[in-house]
Amino acid sequence: MSQYSVAMSRKIHDQLVRRLLRDDYQEDLCFALWYPSVGKNRTTALIHKVILPREGERLVHGNASFLPNYFERAIGEAVNANAGLAFFHSHGAPGWQGMSTDDVNAEVGHAPSTMGATGLPLVGLTLGTDGAWSARFWERTGPRQYKRRWCTHVRVVGEQLSVTFDDKAIRPPAFKEALRRTVSAWGPKAQADLARLRIGVVGAGSVGAIIAEALARMGIVHIKLIDFDSVEELNRDRLLHATEQNAARGEAKVRILSRGLRQSATADGFIVDDIEYSICEAEGFREALDCDLLFSCVDRPWPRAVLNLIAYAHLIPLIDGGILIGVKPDGAMRRADWKAHIASPDRRCLECLKQYDPGLVSVERDGYLDDPSYIQGLPKDHPILRNENVFTFSLAAASLELLQMIMMVVAPSGVSNAGAQTYHFVPGFFEEPNFVGCESTCLYPSFIARGDRAGITVTGCHRIAESARSKRRKPSTPISKRILEWVMNIRRKR
Repeated sequence: MSQYSVAMSRKIHDQLVRRLLRDDYQEDLCFALWYPSVGKNRTTALIHKVILPREGERLVHGNASFLPNYFERAIGEAVNANAGLAFFHSHGAPGWQGMSTDDVNAEVGHAPSTMGATGLPLVGLTLGTDGAWSARFWERTGPRQYKRRWCTHVRVVGEQLSVTFDDKAIRPPAFKEALRRTVSAWGPKAQADLARLRIGVVGAGSVGAIIAEALARMGIVHIKLIDFDSVEELNRDRLLHATEQNAARGEAKVRILSRGLRQSATADGFIVDDIEYSICEAEGFREALDCDLLFSCVDRPWPRAVLNLIAYAHLIPLIDGGILIGVKPDGAMRRADWKAHIASPDRRCLECLKQYDPGLVSVERDGYLDDPSYIQGLPKDHPILRNENVFTFSLAAASLELLQMIMMVVAPSGVSNAGAQTYHFVPGFFEEPNFVGCESTCLYPSFIARGDRAGITVTGCHRIAESARSKRRKPSTPISKRILEWVMNIRRKR
């Protein structure tokens, strides 16, 4: 069943609050442009630009109303921008709002014109006195017939991630004794918001597995695991839940991790999706768009570039990090550093944080980073060749990323941004956190809230992912031999 949601940047939210929550307590209204973000099971309206009313375009008389010339101007802007149209108005009550008969008539009456002009449904939003949003899509069900589809939630993305849920669609979790200590740390309201976030973990390696384990134990109801890779023996020193048998069979990392999470989860109705695709493939990309928040646990440039775009164009905050270990020629440790930061509007993107080399993205897309002859030509200290890791360091890096998430969602004492953090194991200190935004030449801020219409394609054929899945589908040699022997024995008996 398709779901609907709305997302907007903190800048847009603040602009709308200033406009719609009036000092004289009268209701007000305005229009805005939105772009679609279509995931596998959810469509999100990304609010891109507010269209404020001009003199003589609306009436404020307790209940606000707009005049035809305002609607016509807004429709014209939507058509010119290849965008959809959203209608906003305020209500004199807090929380998720219902609709009066007048509200319904105002929206459904303009749904046909909006669909006809833009090709997208009219999206309606109501603002409560406490800054909470409610939202719905007016979906075409027949000739001049439109049905209201309530959104499950509305998220506001910036330094803080704030979400208003429709409690009827996504019910707040009931108290559980298993989570008493967790809830006592930040209270039932913060726990309800955390638990109902749909969180994606991209990369089910050492750091990703630890993060997913923590999320499951914290009471998160729905987790998506996105990774195409298989378990190998060399993974077992740092991969949760992986056994010698898993490695021998070359099982998918997400399958092993999802089985473990089902044992660890504390939430009622826990859901874990194991997605055996790369985030660089269309299937993995669309799965990620169903999430409210993503963890980047990958170390290659192409997937990081894909996730960077999602953070801005699709307004899904991205928590990223990494581990770098330096080794002396004799094999002794020289250094170990790990980072954690969040890419989202109002924060610095991964490219500006130097988390990947944009010049290597096309190199990886063309398959060279998996070509032994190309790899052999790289200098020994090239970042692509640095694959040392230790479970202890993975624990530390995962912890730092999880703390970034808690800070962004819970905002203890009103603090939601810890800045980009770097820890140096040798000699043992944190750098001063970085709160600087993107470079003036960075393109990613221009993609904010453009969704599927950002005008850039980041996914494609990922041969190494296809190869990994293909190998898992093939029966192992010992099993094939046993089947052949079984068939031959039957024939001999006959």
